[in-house]
Amino acid sequence: FPNKISTEQQSLMLVKRLLAVAVSCITYLRGIFPESAYGTRCMDDVSVKILREDKNCPGSTQLVKWMLGCYDALQKKYVSLPTITECYHFKFKYTHNGPLLDFSSKNKRNDSTVTCADTKKASLLLIRKIYVLMQNLSPLPDDVCLTMKLFYYDEVTPSDYQPPGFKEGECEGMIFEGEPMYLNVGEVPTPFHMLKVKVTTEKQRMENVDKDILKHGETNVPLQVLRVDRDDPEAE
Repeated sequence: FPNKISTEQQSLMLVKRLLAVAVSCITYLRGIFPESAYGTRCMDDVSVKILREDKNCPGSTQLVKWMLGCYDALQKKYVSLPTITECYHFKFKYTHNGPLLDFSSKNKRNDSTVTCADTKKASLLLIRKIYVLMQNLSPLPDDVCLTMKLFYYDEVTPSDYQPPGFKEGECEGMIFEGEPMYLNVGEVPTPFHMLKVKVTTEKQRMENVDKDILKHGETNVPLQVLRVDRDDPEAE
């Protein structure tokens, strides 16, 4: 984590890293790609798996390219909001008044300022929650496939804009086989951005999840939970 976030570029870099960590955590713990598609990185005292390009795994290489395309759209401030098994929604907001935030939040500070310590605390909490949630969801079907969609702010995005790795598509609704359940996993504020993570999945797949873990701002889950070994049965 940076020692300070005083510029929009520093904030953007942190948001990109958090997105990479979150997507990597989700795909790793859901068993989407093999072990060889990940490397190990440390964020302060937290060890995490990071997705990387693997010539023996075309799927991971494609997702990395999608992420780079997402970074392009994110940097330009364009990013906004089939049968679905699980949907992970990353929502980005941009501020227009420098270091001031004006987002509706129950935990908003009175002076609307966000410190680097606030961002770091929220980032670690978000990573913890993602790991806990991934370890408690029911296993995915064997024939699962992965896709990524970007939604833009129409008022600022050129009509012909498509980031690298993406093409124009229709804004289709999500169709779940069972009853869907929506969870707000967490949010990370910086002086220039706000990253929110939400999960939608079939209700029956959430039976083993302790909802209190996701509702409260703190969790008693130790950092050891983050150091997951693929051979550990507790990670399934």
